[in-house]
Amino acid sequence: MEQHITIEPVTRIEGHAKISLFLNASGQVTDARFQVTQIRGFEKFVEGRPFFEMPSLTARTCGICPVSHELASAKACDQLLAVTIPETAKKLRRLLNWGQLIQSHALSFFYLSAPDLLLGMDHPPETRHFLGIAAQDPQFARDGIRLRQFGQQVIERLAGRRIHPSWVVPGGVNAPLSEEARSAILDDIPEVKDLARTHLQRFKQSLEQYQEYIEHFASFPSLFLGLTSDANTLEHYDGQLRLIDEQGTILHNNIPTADYASLIGEAIEPWTYLKFPYYAPHGYPDGMYRVGPLARLNIAARCGTELADRELDTFRAMQTGPIHSSFHYHYARLIEILYAVEMIEILLSDPTITDQQVRATAGVNNLEGIGMTEAPRGTLIHHYKVSSDGLIQWANLIIATGHNNLAMQRGILQAAQRYLGHGELHEGLLNRIEAVIRAFDPCLACSTHAVGRMPLEVELIGPDGSQLEHIQR
Repeated sequence: MEQHITIEPVTRIEGHAKISLFLNASGQVTDARFQVTQIRGFEKFVEGRPFFEMPSLTARTCGICPVSHELASAKACDQLLAVTIPETAKKLRRLLNWGQLIQSHALSFFYLSAPDLLLGMDHPPETRHFLGIAAQDPQFARDGIRLRQFGQQVIERLAGRRIHPSWVVPGGVNAPLSEEARSAILDDIPEVKDLARTHLQRFKQSLEQYQEYIEHFASFPSLFLGLTSDANTLEHYDGQLRLIDEQGTILHNNIPTADYASLIGEAIEPWTYLKFPYYAPHGYPDGMYRVGPLARLNIAARCGTELADRELDTFRAMQTGPIHSSFHYHYARLIEILYAVEMIEILLSDPTITDQQVRATAGVNNLEGIGMTEAPRGTLIHHYKVSSDGLIQWANLIIATGHNNLAMQRGILQAAQRYLGHGELHEGLLNRIEAVIRAFDPCLACSTHAVGRMPLEVELIGPDGSQLEHIQR
């Protein structure tokens, strides 16, 4: 008889999920499942809605990264209109996306994962959280708050509000950037750039103490997928798809976003609501790949900004070929924060950024549109089909977390086999398995919220069905 360990909920992630671990009669971990317990459902309940509502509707998929959905949706709607949006509108959308990237990466690193890194995996869970960090290292906490605040202020100064703004619309954006907003953002750049560099340096200096986690937190060869620019640099808003193998060899390059289905298949399992995208030529489940900041730094030739390019050189010097450890998603996020701050400064220095022409208008000219961006967590795809009067007939969303689903499943299995079944079960060992998921920073239907207290309860059941151990927090 096998033993079964359940970790529910997985803590310090956006959304709700559980981890199920299966052990044989000898106590060895044989399988692991990361199970998403919420249904998102947006593909169905948007059917029949006018296409021009889609950016605002699908933004409600998430309360953490609504901008990402707005942008991917608006790009799909641009194709339905068959318009080329004004160049200034494209630049403003890019600025919004970088603000989103900064605030989301800061949330992931400083708020959700830093308690494990600074306080320790075995620190008492009662204080293993951001407030515990604030008590032990107040300056670190203040810096994390400030970096996230800056990203949110960029969104607010561009789009009017920080969460679920309605500024991005089919054809562009609905208002130009004011000189006042531009100056306010630029005034903050020196401070936040210094903070980004300081914490990147601090993290690099601490890497040696995390060597065990680097080796066992979803550390394995895989394919990597993401967007790259025509200049072969880091790209978050536009570009074409690139897929590389575990050695860094390019398998597919300059694939138009409209052809994504030739690369990506989608599978489902009865025990989770999160889909399983996979590399179609390799089939399911062998077609595992990763997306997100780690993948983006692996597939691009360079970042394209002075400071981030220096950091990318140091990052790549850790290993020949692609960086395989998912622990280094943390490292990659800090590099992308610095890159985004640099790019915001560059783009706001463009004198055309306050031009008044920011929207193209038209009616429905195409019955199908595909929008793709790089969300903080990876490649985000919105695919719509409409009727001649512009009503949504069919929609498919592949969110970034979904792309990483197979890798997360394999990652928790790797960690569970490392830490469980070799002695006494305790909460710190289970936290290490949760920390693997936090490295990916999954976003699980963030617009849905549980009500009431959600305890963590773990039972270890022996081969005869008896309860061997019980832990609750």
